[in-house]
Amino acid sequence: MRRIGELIPDAARALGVEDELRLARAIATFAALVAERVPAAAGACRVVRLEGFTIDVEADAPIVAQELRLRSSELLAAFATAPGGVGVRDLRVHVRREGSRI
Repeated sequence: MRRIGELIPDAARALGVEDELRLARAIATFAALVAERVPAAAGACRVVRLEGFTIDVEADAPIVAQELRLRSSELLAAFATAPGGVGVRDLRVHVRREGSRI
């Protein structure tokens, strides 16, 4: 018997969706870190892109974006060491334009 969590990476690799699984884990990890370390921003921001050593985050309001920028070094350090996180060096935060939501 094996745990389902042990089977998922092999299944994702066989289906060719390993990168998508890695991205989904990174997004979930970042959301959990924001909820833990910047609770006021939880639910008001989301990862838009993870490219190279940069993570792009969209914030719903300027105050949320500013708080994320102020706490960026703490978030990046935690993200680099968390299971599901990756070693990114730069956090880019932009404010969502009115009316658009991914």
